[in-house]
Amino acid sequence: MRVSCYSVCQNKQTQSCHVKKEDAIRNAEASRGESYNAMPIATATSGRSKWAAMAASTWIQCSTGGSYCFGVYSPALKASQGYDQSTLDSVAFFKNIGANIGVLSGLLISSPSVHERPWIVHLAGAAQCFVGYFFMWLSVAGYVARPPPALMCFYMLLASHAQTFFNTANVVTAVENFPGSRGTAIGIMKGFLGLSGAILIQIYQTMFNENPTSFILILALLPNILTLLLMPIVKVDHRKSVCEKKFLDAFSLIAMIVAGYLMLVIIGESILRMGSVAQIVIFTVLMMMLLSPTAVVMKAQMTEAKMLDADFLHERATLIVKHDDPILPNRLASGTGHDPLDQDLILLQRGDNFNLTQSMLTCDFWLLFIAMACGMGSGLATVDNISQIGGALGYMATETSTLVSLWSIWNFLGRFGSGYISDYFLHNKGWPRPLFISLTLMLMSAGHALISTGLPGSLYMGSVLVGICYGSQWALMPSITSELFGLRHFGTIFNTIAIASPVGSYILSVRVVGYIYDMEASKSSGAHECLGQHCFMLSFMIMALVTILGSIVALILFYRTRRFYEQVVYVKLQSSLVQ
Repeated sequence: MRVSCYSVCQNKQTQSCHVKKEDAIRNAEASRGESYNAMPIATATSGRSKWAAMAASTWIQCSTGGSYCFGVYSPALKASQGYDQSTLDSVAFFKNIGANIGVLSGLLISSPSVHERPWIVHLAGAAQCFVGYFFMWLSVAGYVARPPPALMCFYMLLASHAQTFFNTANVVTAVENFPGSRGTAIGIMKGFLGLSGAILIQIYQTMFNENPTSFILILALLPNILTLLLMPIVKVDHRKSVCEKKFLDAFSLIAMIVAGYLMLVIIGESILRMGSVAQIVIFTVLMMMLLSPTAVVMKAQMTEAKMLDADFLHERATLIVKHDDPILPNRLASGTGHDPLDQDLILLQRGDNFNLTQSMLTCDFWLLFIAMACGMGSGLATVDNISQIGGALGYMATETSTLVSLWSIWNFLGRFGSGYISDYFLHNKGWPRPLFISLTLMLMSAGHALISTGLPGSLYMGSVLVGICYGSQWALMPSITSELFGLRHFGTIFNTIAIASPVGSYILSVRVVGYIYDMEASKSSGAHECLGQHCFMLSFMIMALVTILGSIVALILFYRTRRFYEQVVYVKLQSSLVQ
């Protein structure tokens, strides 16, 4: 196999250049945080590093969703500490704050000394996870005196905040390793994080049923053990490997199979009474599915080893210049990092490596932030109140419990599906990703409106639409952030935009849903419990209007960035396919 590269030599008639010049190109691209060259590096080391990093990241993601399991151990926390519902809700609020504000993890991974050492971010997350959950376990188990509620809120904040460090390290590494398929890579990472709650609940039901106190200890130990074992494997590798899409699709298929299996298990458990033997069999099958990425890694390594050219190993300095690309040499020669297609785009400088302050001075940043506040905020408000909605509409406790469990599946489908689908249409049609935010928020509005009707089955269908569309925001937003503002400070910027989730949730859940619920309850019975369609009808009509507003804002972002996507992002992706 002949290996080609893009040369920075101005003389296009030159047939070879020294390997140091190729290294200079690679270093220049790495400093921008993206890899524009289409050079296939068919080395066993490259394949092993990149694909093993993907597998290790998915396993870490599967174990770090402890914040999604709050409903499992919150009764034990409430009983052991003597909390009333208001105090428990305060602890839950700090959980949401910690799990959604990852600015510190973004700043850490954006540091030049840490950027290509994600294990440092993993280690910081592991320390927080252990301290937060371990001291919580000591309190619930009675090994230490009851801490003040404020201190327990701090433990919960610390434990849930660790999730942002794991997630940031894994997502940023995946985008760095697969810049041409960043939507799919982010979808896989975010998808497995979305499934982690259901996976951890299966561990709880198999090993610690009726013992939520021990489950808290597992949340302190399991993510840390896996992270310490796997974090050396999660590495950044900018080199492009062969058959990239094929093996990413294999990871995607595994994620879909795991999600489908969990959905069947959750529905089955809600209908049938599972014995201990059946539970063990279900758990064993799940573990085998989660270990299957190992086969993908081995296959990727073997494929790239077979394509390894002996001449390349012995004659690395001989590189053949590619003449037929009119874009990349000009980009490198100009030093601007922009395609010379449109002077307006050069002035706008989208795609450059913005820092946080520079990105916050752009309209694009705030349009994305507002759209996320509408979408993520209304989605989080829905799942936080889904049990109360079910109670008001006359659903049985087992039915609402099943709805909460299935939320993780819809969340996964949105995270994975939007990343994969937006990648497909961007690669093949040049469709900008902000268009998909607008479409999903419009669909989410329909889900809110459906729930507001209170019709039989409306909560089931509405929660499916809202859950899928809510999850899609978590894959689309990081992908768009990396494309508009570059990869150098990507972790910091997308975690800052993610603050829109708790901000929107507080406004819609506390100031809208909670306020209207209490008002309707006082009208009907004078108590704190409300029954009937009227309890949530107005709230969800308001959230339907809010998501329509978010869809319009995303549409504005789409029109602002469509030329950038068509003339820069799409052209760059097409040029990377030319070998």
